[in-house]
Amino acid sequence: MTKLYYFIILCVLSFSVKAQNTTIISETEEPVSYATISFGNGNGLFADDAGQFYFTKKLYKDIDSLFISAIGFNDLKLATQVLSATIIMKSSINTLDEVFLSKPKGKFKLEKIKPTVHEDYFKCWLPTIESEIAVYFPNNSTKTQRLSSLQVPIKVEAKDWDKRKRKTSKKRPFSTLFKVNFYENNNGLPGDVLTYDNVVFIANEKNEKILEVDITKYDVYMPKNGLFISLQVLGYTDAKGKLLPNKKYQEIKTKRGVVKVSTTFRPLLPFTDEITEKRTFVRRIFLNGGQWTLFDKQNVEKSNLLKAGLNNYGLGLNIETYRDN
Repeated sequence: MTKLYYFIILCVLSFSVKAQNTTIISETEEPVSYATISFGNGNGLFADDAGQFYFTKKLYKDIDSLFISAIGFNDLKLATQVLSATIIMKSSINTLDEVFLSKPKGKFKLEKIKPTVHEDYFKCWLPTIESEIAVYFPNNSTKTQRLSSLQVPIKVEAKDWDKRKRKTSKKRPFSTLFKVNFYENNNGLPGDVLTYDNVVFIANEKNEKILEVDITKYDVYMPKNGLFISLQVLGYTDAKGKLLPNKKYQEIKTKRGVVKVSTTFRPLLPFTDEITEKRTFVRRIFLNGGQWTLFDKQNVEKSNLLKAGLNNYGLGLNIETYRDN
């Protein structure tokens, strides 16, 4: 384990000791996992699987209110001065369409939408906690289809990996937690969520170019109008897969004052120009009400990926198409 890794761990432990540990639970006293805690100024963080998050006025001096949201619950607004150790969220009454279906009987054919992958660092998206990437998949069948697994293209190393002797150099360790979201197609944009399940996976330096995520057990079926599948970074984890306190930005002092720069996380996500249609959408979770936008030059400014003609993230998908009885 490198000295840099030890330093990161020590910083995280120091941060945890000084912070207030708050737990978000439901009315039935179950933890509200991976809730979004927004600061209302373009910044925020996430709760872990146990509904816990860490907040301290020392690190977030200019924050006086927290906005908490989670799928299936009513939003909350709380003052940081009266932040208690336990927060209770009330469930909202929502109906999920086209999800709670019984598994069809009979045989099925496994159809594959292949992922697109490469190892060019300069053609990759640098994931941040504030960003979410969604890919549109159309429904090209009249038969019942259940999502089986995701094929997630990743690049585990940074741009200097090519300069090192790969056979003798160890890859730098990391462990990043991702959340997968499924959205209905709402007039060409990601709409309501299709499942309340928390679908998460961990990526680390040991993974290959394509990481397969089994989603069969969540019973997500392809809607008539297709669906959007998104990847959202929650942050780094410890050795046991527990989400660590991850600060969303780094504060850098300049002549013009303190500038907040978004923290990037590995692995990187390779973008491609091999897909003709534009089917990748992005949003900044803590800004503009989390509104989605198509990833193209007309909507996204100052993107090196778009300047190079890289409009899409080549997420792959395996689908079970069931035969008619």
